Amino acid sequence: MKKIIFVRHGKAEEPAAEFTDFERSLTAQGKEISRLMALKLKEKETDPGTIITSPAFRALETAFIFAGIYGIKPEKVIFNSNLYFDLSQDSLMTILKNTKEDVDTITLFGHNPSFTELPELLSKESFGILPKSGIICLSFKTKTWSGISRNGGHIDYFLKPKKVL
Repeated sequence: MKKIIFVRHGKAEEPAAEFTDFERSLTAQGKEISRLMALKLKEKETDPGTIITSPAFRALETAFIFAGIYGIKPEKVIFNSNLYFDLSQDSLMTILKNTKEDVDTITLFGHNPSFTELPELLSKESFGILPKSGIICLSFKTKTWSGISRNGGHIDYFLKPKKVL
C-alpha cells in the first residue's frame, strides 16, 4: 500500500507590497496550529515517510515544524518547485515516479487550490476544501508509485484544525 498525505501550509501573513507571495511567512497563530496539527498527525502516522515541500516560505516553515515534531533533520526535507508553481496531476505523477519504491508514504506540503483538487481527483470521494493547516491522507492499494491513478485512492482521514484542536 502507498500513501500520500497532503498538508496545506498554516495561516500566513497577509500580502504586502514589501514582499512577494513566495516570501510570506506563517503568523504566530499559523505556527502554533501547525505544531498542534503535526502532533495530531503523529497520533495517526508514526512515520511521515518522505517529506516534500513547496519552496514558498510559508509551506517550508510548515514542513519544518512537522519535521521537527517527527525528529527529522531539516536537510532531509525535499524542496520541489512544482508544489508552488505548477502542481497538476502530471507534475504530481512525476514526483511520485521519482520516489523510491521502498518508501510507502510521502507527505506533501503546499497550497490551494491544488491541495484540494488533487486529492479529489485521486480519490473517489469529495471532501470539500482543505483548510489552512488541514491534512488529508489518501491510501492506494498498490505496491508501486506508478500504480497510483485517478479515482484509485481512498481517504484514510481528513484532519481539520477546528475539529481536532
